[in-house]
Amino acid sequence: MPQGKVAVTPDDGLTTRQRRRQAVFAVHTGAGKGKSTAAFGMALRAWSAGWPIGVFQFVKSQKWKVGEESALKALDGVNGTPVTWHKMGEGWSWIQRAGTERDHAAEAAEGWAQIKRDLEKESYKFYVLDEFTYPMKWGWVDVADVIATIKDRPGTQHIVITGRDAHPDLIAAADLVTEMTKVKHPMDAGRKGQQGIEW
Repeated sequence: MPQGKVAVTPDDGLTTRQRRRQAVFAVHTGAGKGKSTAAFGMALRAWSAGWPIGVFQFVKSQKWKVGEESALKALDGVNGTPVTWHKMGEGWSWIQRAGTERDHAAEAAEGWAQIKRDLEKESYKFYVLDEFTYPMKWGWVDVADVIATIKDRPGTQHIVITGRDAHPDLIAAADLVTEMTKVKHPMDAGRKGQQGIEW
């Protein structure tokens, strides 16, 4: 795809303009750093285009201060473009927080139910479902339901899902899949995560 040129033009009767306005479903997965960062970069482009943005974070605790959250919340309402930020759960991906697995599963399920309601109402034009692969991996949210809901969403609503170990069916259903591969990371040498780099 050099210079942004497509390799094949589908015989679907759509004009170039119509193809440029199709809803995109993206997945950022893999063991490397940068999955969420890339998704938030897409959200900044969406904001610049004037699209309402809904961010749903599934593993970041309410207490965690995330740099992208501060930046995007500061843009909320600027030029009339809304940014809404939702945090689901208590940071239960790598470090188990207070509460039972059942509580966390229920919170994840309610988070997905809210996303379904927002998709049905076309609340946003761009959705970031951050670390959403984990509730699917753990069986807290049904993969088939996610795929069917995304496939049948009304209007032009763009979605990006981030997280490691994306289900093969999710990857097959997506329009755009990026796998982040770790080559080297400072933590491999015992260094700690840093503000401005990790969060």
